[in-house]
Amino acid sequence: MVDKAEFRSYYGRPILKEPAWEQPDVPLYLFLGGAAGAAASMAAMADRTGYPTLTRTGRIVAAGGATASVVALIHDLGRPTRFLNMLRVFKPTSPLSVGSWILAPFSGLAAASAASDLTGRLPVAGTVAGGAAGVLGPAMCTYTAVLLADTATPAWHESYRDLPVLFAGSAVASAAGAALLVVPPRELRPVVRLGLLGSAVELAAAFRLEHAPRLVSETYRTGRAGKLLTASRALTATGAVLSLFSRRRRSVGLAAGIAFLAGGLCTRFGVYAAGVASAQDPKYVVIPQRERARDSRAHSAPVPAQD
Repeated sequence: MVDKAEFRSYYGRPILKEPAWEQPDVPLYLFLGGAAGAAASMAAMADRTGYPTLTRTGRIVAAGGATASVVALIHDLGRPTRFLNMLRVFKPTSPLSVGSWILAPFSGLAAASAASDLTGRLPVAGTVAGGAAGVLGPAMCTYTAVLLADTATPAWHESYRDLPVLFAGSAVASAAGAALLVVPPRELRPVVRLGLLGSAVELAAAFRLEHAPRLVSETYRTGRAGKLLTASRALTATGAVLSLFSRRRRSVGLAAGIAFLAGGLCTRFGVYAAGVASAQDPKYVVIPQRERARDSRAHSAPVPAQD
């Protein structure tokens, strides 16, 4: 019998460098930007269907989340000029470039919409800005997932199909959670539906992410990432259940909103932790590479000639 092989790198160093982004800056950037995008879309829909308090809440959350997201990103970059430098060119093949050009106009539009709503000035311009921010909302919810998946970090790169869905569902649930903290009971019906939809998408995507037939899936089930994502599932499910009773008691709605928001935070920190863990262990680099090489050889093998 031969002992199970252990995958090690030269001098005990990881094959890949760990993500160089700072914590908690980048996980907060992922969370705040996604929640802002979903809130802007929620506000745009609420404005069209006659929910004034929900409209104002969504616009304020969108503006505040986008601004805080930019602050977290700039703090990670070190200098504001580095963020401005990313806007010097537009490169469609670069998720970072595309993401910068989504974040910058979205932040301006969300801020203009919220300012118009709060001051009562230029209401038509504010409505147009809010609608445009709502159109960009889905991209705000998901572009950060594409940005992570475009890196060489195994847990993120191998999960490029699931991460955008997970981030979208989590962002929608977080936006609903923020609304549950403020919106009066008479306007909660669409918020509850939005929270249930977001939580269902998030939980389904999380299950697929953690149980997909990929080696890196275990990084989402073990260690710090596993604990955070387990907490995220529990909080999101709790928020969904409590939201069903939020129209009866204000305290229940507050608890549901807090649970949704806390679940969204745990999701982003958990995904980030899984990426770090996958970069530290050489097996998550070596084994998938060998499997891809074996599959490539199998597909390129010559077919025997038929008599």
